[in-house]
Amino acid sequence: MIPRVHVRRLDAAEALADALDRPASDQEGLTGHTVIAHWPGLDDYTTDEQPTWTSEEWANHLDAPSREHPFAAGPRDDRFAIWHADVRLAPVHRHLTAPEWSEIAHRLARAAGIVTPGDTNGCRWIAVQAQPRRLDLIANLICPDGTWTTQPDLLRRLVTEYRRLETDLGLLQPFHAPPAPHTTAAAHPAAAPTAVGAAAQLAQLLHQLADEATGPLATVRGLVEHAAHRLGALPDAYGPVSEHQLDWIARRLLSIQQDLGAVADLAATPHRTAPAPALPLAHPTATSARPLSTP
Repeated sequence: MIPRVHVRRLDAAEALADALDRPASDQEGLTGHTVIAHWPGLDDYTTDEQPTWTSEEWANHLDAPSREHPFAAGPRDDRFAIWHADVRLAPVHRHLTAPEWSEIAHRLARAAGIVTPGDTNGCRWIAVQAQPRRLDLIANLICPDGTWTTQPDLLRRLVTEYRRLETDLGLLQPFHAPPAPHTTAAAHPAAAPTAVGAAAQLAQLLHQLADEATGPLATVRGLVEHAAHRLGALPDAYGPVSEHQLDWIARRLLSIQQDLGAVADLAATPHRTAPAPALPLAHPTATSARPLSTP
């Protein structure tokens, strides 16, 4: 998965337009196939007479807390309350079903701190799945009581959840370690217990480094991918060039993870290397004796 967290905005219409890839409209209704998840308090604002809202009505609904609490301010004493993030599937990932997209939306909303399970008084948020292989989360960080939703350690928590989702949904490409060398049971005496224990500890350490869900390399790779997309969105000429360089670095990090995993798999399975075959003893060829010639 490829994440991106946008710069916070003053109103939701711009974020919603980016998610839809078209301006918000008072004519276009967004069904449950587009708005696939939302904050639990939304049911108090919907009626059976109007089951579908236009994109403009969704934007107004998200902006309402900002209007109702004009003096609410963020940690930096600002009014940029509209938070927006999106996640895209990598080209190698399979297509996802609607329930899988919904699960991604709810899990990322929890990781981002915009929803707490069981809390109906949290901030307003929606998940939009309008573009192929992409999901957008949009939230107003101002809660109904006027408090501001905090998002401590946001990037690390999001990246960690991205990696868990990739694992849980089977989006990771399988990597098979090379086969261990052929061994023979009687080649050498059993390996010393201390050597086996040391190899197991090193294998565990390497597995932790290479782990796709919680390993540090996966976290760094996610941050690099995020920075690449932020740079790619800049209007300056150096943005696309830097994005390409960071994408290449991310691919190198993935290769390093896979190599570490292969080494860890080998270290975790002690094997005895078969000795080189003994060279055969030279046997002189029997020859018939010849009498010495006499002068």
